[in-house]
Amino acid sequence: MNTISSILARKGTDTISVSPQTTVLNALRIMAEKNIGSVLVMENGKYLGLVSERDYSRKVILKGKHSDDTTVAEIMSSDLPSVTPKDTVEHCMSLMTKNNIRYIPVFENEKLAGLISMSDVVKETILNQKETINHLESYIHGQG
Repeated sequence: MNTISSILARKGTDTISVSPQTTVLNALRIMAEKNIGSVLVMENGKYLGLVSERDYSRKVILKGKHSDDTTVAEIMSSDLPSVTPKDTVEHCMSLMTKNNIRYIPVFENEKLAGLISMSDVVKETILNQKETINHLESYIHGQG
C-alpha cells in the first residue's frame, strides 16, 4: 500500500506560498505563472491556510468582491484536514472525497512537509495499478 511519502518523493516537497496580506489578484498571477491551482498562505514560516482557484470563484467573483483589494486572508481555506507522509494514498483520497477538496497539506511533526493535489493522488494510484499489472503479467508468463 503506497503512502503519501511516495508521492512527495516523486513530486518533491517544494511549495509556493504567499503572505496573508497578498491580494487575491497577485496570488492568481502567481498561480498562473507557476501553472498551479492553489497557493499556501504562510506567515513567519507558519502554515495558515490555502487559497485555490475554487476559493477565488466562490468567495470573490460570486460575492461581487474585487481581486485587487481583497486579501488571501479573507478567502483562504483554513480548516482543511491534513495528512502525514506515513498516511496511505487511499486515506488521503478518502479525505479529499469526503471533504470535497482538491488539495491537502502534509505535516510531519507539526511542520509543513508538502502539499498533495487530487491529481497527485490519481497519478500515484495509476502508477500503483500499472505496477500491479506488470507483476501479474510476469507471474502469469512464468517470470515471477
